[in-house]
Amino acid sequence: MINRLTRMGLLTALALIIFMVEAQIPPLVPVPGVKLGLANIITVYAIFTLGPRDTLLILLSRIFLGSVFSGQMMTFFYSLSGGILCYLVMLLMRKLVTRRQIWVCSVMGAIAHNIGQIIAAILLARTPALIVYLPVLLLSGLLSGAFTGLCAQLVVDRLHQP
Repeated sequence: MINRLTRMGLLTALALIIFMVEAQIPPLVPVPGVKLGLANIITVYAIFTLGPRDTLLILLSRIFLGSVFSGQMMTFFYSLSGGILCYLVMLLMRKLVTRRQIWVCSVMGAIAHNIGQIIAAILLARTPALIVYLPVLLLSGLLSGAFTGLCAQLVVDRLHQP
């Protein structure tokens, strides 16, 4: 029990640090919502090594604390909607992919995250025209999801060698 809680605390802290450092990096493209999502490396790692409940707790903690520490509580709703949809898709994908295909799970999760974000933006702003951002967000989700997924796969492979 103590080992599990310590591991979850460390992973939450690591995800939060990655999130805060990434928030300091200037946007790569001038489209709102496009970023690498490096903290998702921790989520993907957790979903494949810890299980659903612990991963959800780490994800929700990171989203809440990240919003508080960054001082941008409005982003909480975008992160939460994207994070929950991403989590659900990755839970499903976890059952369909092998350990050598972790990156595929991450790509699907990143795409789901962007869909969740755009849904939240449309609902909060009451502006259906925001859907025009979706193609760019989907492309960025594909690319960033592949990168973070390959990183997570490398971490899982290195830390859990037979």
